[in-house]
Amino acid sequence: MIQVYDDVYFMKQAMFQAQTALEEGEIPVGAVIVHKNKIIARGYNMTEKLNDFTAHAEMLAFTSASEYFGNKYLNECSLYVTLEPCVMCCGASYWTRINKIVYAASDENRRGISKGLLHPKTIVKSGLMADEAQQLLQAFFKSKRE
Repeated sequence: MIQVYDDVYFMKQAMFQAQTALEEGEIPVGAVIVHKNKIIARGYNMTEKLNDFTAHAEMLAFTSASEYFGNKYLNECSLYVTLEPCVMCCGASYWTRINKIVYAASDENRRGISKGLLHPKTIVKSGLMADEAQQLLQAFFKSKRE
């Protein structure tokens, strides 16, 4: 069997991370960083668990990927994340020089991507598996209201 690695495959991996966050009572956002069709870093929101407002899925994945390479530049990598990165995460992505960001659901409240904070060479794709990501987020916030 031939395994095809594409944006959908990697977004599904990010969705697994988001599901883990949901199961741990965190806002269900997940991320993976890919280099040459290999996942080199994974992350999910851990702001409650770590009592750290910077512990977003993307930030944890950036740190892990940088450790993997032994440097801070991720210019040959792609980030797959289930929710549009916030301003903080966009700013961090600028400094990593990440090649591509693919995100699922848009964040109507924070709109980090739309603020022009990314590196000029970063490619952006949005909306991939947005419905699935939105459903996880809605389930989380509904459970908090009940």
